[in-house]
Amino acid sequence: MKVLVVHNRYRSEQPSGENNVVDQEVALLSAAGHEVRSFERRSDDISSMSLLEKATVPLRVPWNPASRVALAEVLRSDRPDVVHIHNTFPLLSPSVVAACTDARVPAVATLHNYGMVCPPGTLYRDGHLCGECVGRRPFPAVRHGCYRDSRVATLPMAVNVAVNRRRWWSGISRFLCISDAQRQVLIGGGMPAERMVVKHNFVAEPLVRRTLPGEHVLYLGRLTEEKGVRLLMSAWERLDVGMPLLLAGTGPMQDEVERWASTRPDVRYVGLADKARCQELIARAAAVVAPSVWLEAFGLVVVEAMAADVPAVAPAHGAFPELIEDGVSGVLHKPEDAASLADALRQVVAPARNHEMGEAARLRYEKGFTPAIGLDRLVDAYEAAIG
Repeated sequence: MKVLVVHNRYRSEQPSGENNVVDQEVALLSAAGHEVRSFERRSDDISSMSLLEKATVPLRVPWNPASRVALAEVLRSDRPDVVHIHNTFPLLSPSVVAACTDARVPAVATLHNYGMVCPPGTLYRDGHLCGECVGRRPFPAVRHGCYRDSRVATLPMAVNVAVNRRRWWSGISRFLCISDAQRQVLIGGGMPAERMVVKHNFVAEPLVRRTLPGEHVLYLGRLTEEKGVRLLMSAWERLDVGMPLLLAGTGPMQDEVERWASTRPDVRYVGLADKARCQELIARAAAVVAPSVWLEAFGLVVVEAMAADVPAVAPAHGAFPELIEDGVSGVLHKPEDAASLADALRQVVAPARNHEMGEAARLRYEKGFTPAIGLDRLVDAYEAAIG
């Protein structure tokens, strides 16, 4: 097949799971013999724009005619069999969907978050879950300033959702949801159920897997409130599991995490790690903890742990119950409950269960999240769209 991948890349200074997923899928398709070309814009380019160009970026979030023209040219010259759209914010816009419709090229779209029914895509604001915009016009988000705590910054995103909703729903042949939990939320917001399929993200075989008993409990991810970092800190205060907690990553809470870690001999903040270092930290862990208080649409770090024979602890909401079989391949805890999280961590590191859970986690990975399975599901979606 000839596949054109459309993606607005996130800033390089901030690690992006979406960028990684796109790159891995492109490599997977190419290795399987498909002809893949990318049509991209990069958020990094905004910094080199003139002041006038920067000022007009928000105006082009809902509709960028230049993107439509540029993509139309590529579609005319390349004639791909299918277009795969990922992120269009902020430089591409949904005008790329119109370009596909004009050229009569079938398009699929991976939904990496809840952006179709929630302007910032998180269903989370002011420290709690929020569904005010689901199934209705998204202007409560503007009132609350949900994106970057700014009404001005949120406005173009809300307009984008409001004016382009029907265009997405009519112009995309298949929506690829990264979990069934996400799919159910989006259907509840009015999206067309018959064109929404679940295609979990896949994880490549890790360079190193766990062979010895774990040395630490690992948190690997963005240091933000919605990721449950503050909840984890509270839970760890209740624990003495005989091994340290390692926190790897960066984000708005970095200074707070560093101060907390400096006061405890059983906590280490290791900063931002590259891919090889991350895999090493996972392979040496007794467990990976992902205590998100918002509804994660997938949970990539949990599957990365599974691939390395490491069980995970996560809340019993969002996508996590699809990934973790509670008490078998990991432990689920009550969302936003520090005591429940502490109890789950005690269970998962107990020597009598830890190795057994790790083996079950690896088996779960092999049955559901390998590159071969990811390729099959991707090609199935393309063929359905073309058909």
